[in-house]
Amino acid sequence: VYVIKMAESRIRFTLPEIHDNPNGWGPSSTTDKFSDIPYQPFSKGDRLGKVADWGGNLYSDRKTLNKYSGGYGAGGQMYSYIHEEEDHMFQLVDTNKPQKPRSRPRIGYSKYARNRHDLARKGPQQPQIKRKERRTKHAKFNKYRFYQPQQGPLKSRDPSIEVKSTWSVVEDGEMEFAQLGKLSLPLEEKPKTLVTLGSLGLYKRHFDRVSCKTPQPLRRIDRRHYRVSTTDDPIIKKLAKENPDVNVFATDTIITTLMTCTRSVYSWDIVAQRIGKSHLFFDIREGSKLDLPTVGETAASPPEDESGINSYNSLMAEATYIKQNFSQQVLDTKTPPSTISLEGPNPFQDEEDSNTSLASVAYRYRKWNLGKGIKLIARCELDAYMQTTSGEALVNIKACNEWDAKQANTPEWRAKLDKQRGAVLATEIRNNGFKMAKWTMGALLAGADFIKFGYVSRTNPKDSTQHIILGVQQFQPLELAKQMTLNVNNAWGVLRAIIDTCLKLPPGKYTILKDPNKARFTNLHYELVCSFVACTLKTVCSNCFFCHAVCSKNLHPRRGE
Repeated sequence: VYVIKMAESRIRFTLPEIHDNPNGWGPSSTTDKFSDIPYQPFSKGDRLGKVADWGGNLYSDRKTLNKYSGGYGAGGQMYSYIHEEEDHMFQLVDTNKPQKPRSRPRIGYSKYARNRHDLARKGPQQPQIKRKERRTKHAKFNKYRFYQPQQGPLKSRDPSIEVKSTWSVVEDGEMEFAQLGKLSLPLEEKPKTLVTLGSLGLYKRHFDRVSCKTPQPLRRIDRRHYRVSTTDDPIIKKLAKENPDVNVFATDTIITTLMTCTRSVYSWDIVAQRIGKSHLFFDIREGSKLDLPTVGETAASPPEDESGINSYNSLMAEATYIKQNFSQQVLDTKTPPSTISLEGPNPFQDEEDSNTSLASVAYRYRKWNLGKGIKLIARCELDAYMQTTSGEALVNIKACNEWDAKQANTPEWRAKLDKQRGAVLATEIRNNGFKMAKWTMGALLAGADFIKFGYVSRTNPKDSTQHIILGVQQFQPLELAKQMTLNVNNAWGVLRAIIDTCLKLPPGKYTILKDPNKARFTNLHYELVCSFVACTLKTVCSNCFFCHAVCSKNLHPRRGE
């Protein structure tokens, strides 16, 4: 009985009425129940929309904003409610500025430009960058990002000597510095010291402790310095007779200039005298400034003032004054023995200078064998000696001078020398590469154990008469040559190439002239001199300087020319 009652209480399922369309797909006719409902057309390729969207446009993700929109675009607005009577009373108020479409960044678009646009978008609550600072930052950034060196008009330099119309260029007498840089000549034999004359003073080690905090004023030391060229040197004339196998004679100033000529910028000239069959004398022209130190020669912006204390000639004279006085001030005159005498006195002191105090200098006459029958005798100079654990060491003393750091565009020594001495030396090598290379090669030729550089600066950049010593630095010549990438074998190769070119010339007087505007030098022939045979026969000749050394009249070489 129980089972029968449950069956009667269940809900009955009745099948709905099914309309069959025998002529096609879909309903056969529209029922009255759906006759007034609007219909949205769609195609089979359209994506189906959402059944209901309760969020609306709250989500600002542009990628999914139109994800469910239909292909026809007007389906969502078909069912929206529009009140026709009140619609004209409403206006859209939007305070936001319309956003421009984002474009691709320009080439060279820097981070400073992005920061500028970010500040403009965020509003005045961020600190604004001043216009001047912003331009400075853009200039610094673009300077390294799009750097192009400014190539202004090159200033034409004048030659060191006036070239006359009667002079002629020797055949194959022009040499390019690029070709000379590929030469090399390693010497197989060590130089031989023939004679050493003069006297040397003891270096005072107190100056090694001088710094920018404890500077020392540069004092004027009244001592006699000689500038004697090859043809005026009586010792070279004597050695030329005693060594007939030697065919080349010169001084260390001339030899170092020829060795390091590839680093030179300014114009210079050297007199080459061919005498006899195989003798060659390199000489300095009277009135030449070859033995004076230059200032800022290899700098990016060398001194260009034509007059004043910062002109080319004024700075050269100031550097010479500093070099001569500094080399004598650092000597100890109280501690015995303050000087050591060498094989003979100063060969250039005459009776007029007997009561004059001479500068501390030693002249070493040394002999080199350059191979293939070419032998060289040169006069080299040393400035002082100092006591070391291994004995007495020979020293060359030079001075680097600072004239105006702002105009020279160099770091100020008073601020950098104590902490960054290596950077100051590197800047000095870059701005005065030719002078530093000559000093280094001069120390190597003289056989110096050490070379000392003194850093001397003006007390006031506008006063070229008062100076202070800020520090002293010591090097071994060979190590310093490696530090400044000075190839010693290449220097000997350059000298040998110049000697070979001059020995091929007929007897006469020639001038080796450095081109003032190009990296080359030219051999000019301008005067003929007498034969070397006249000197050996001791005949008097009014044109040959060598004859005057042995003639009975004993004429001065310069006056008798």
